Amino acid sequence: MLGQYSILLLILSYLISVLGSFAALQLVTGISEAIVKRDRRKAILSAGIAMGAGAIWSMHFVGMMALKSDMVMDYDVFKTLLSILVAISACSTGLAIVGSGRFTIDKLLPASVFMGAGVAGMHYMGMEAMLMPARIEYNLNILLISIVIAVVAAFAALWMAFHLHGRWQKFGSALIMGVAVCGMHYTGMAAAKYVPMAEMAQAGFAGALSSEHLSVMTICISVAVVAMALGANHWYRNRPQIPA
Repeated sequence: MLGQYSILLLILSYLISVLGSFAALQLVTGISEAIVKRDRRKAILSAGIAMGAGAIWSMHFVGMMALKSDMVMDYDVFKTLLSILVAISACSTGLAIVGSGRFTIDKLLPASVFMGAGVAGMHYMGMEAMLMPARIEYNLNILLISIVIAVVAAFAALWMAFHLHGRWQKFGSALIMGVAVCGMHYTGMAAAKYVPMAEMAQAGFAGALSSEHLSVMTICISVAVVAMALGANHWYRNRPQIPA
């Protein structure tokens, strides 16, 4: 499959990743500051959603739509929804590991591996969700590089989340995270080779999610994540401090 990327959608995918990362970094503050365990769980889940659904999942599918080709392409609904759950679960688990008790390197390393593997899993689950008259073959070397990038990006995200507290520091960190997330995604895309299957008709797939519907879904999720992050961040800053 020959195709080229839309520059505008490439830029949009990066901006979405930066906004999602910034929202997550803002929400992480609530994890370390939480006194009540219930508040800590809410902070972890909120930050996990912002990072997993906003910075990673939304960026991924905008990046997918940035690749233009003449091939009909729809998306399996179940696998698409499963991919967002994988991203949120991986990010929330990584944050829960390093956010429990004192921040230490022995927590950061396994959390980074778990979170990075989850992010890579989300990417390739999203690729698997593609319905098209072609099969995907991967270059193993590039695929492994993309997983390494995901783990390194997770390590950087977790370290910055719990060490940088100023607004401008977090914004700078979000810019770096946007590069890391996009780097993992487009490296993963470079690992893929699309082999046409002549026996499959060039037509839409029954019961699938079209690219147009996925675009609307992605935009709605991105807006909802940013709104949720702003609301949750305001709540954390103004919540009553009740001893556990």
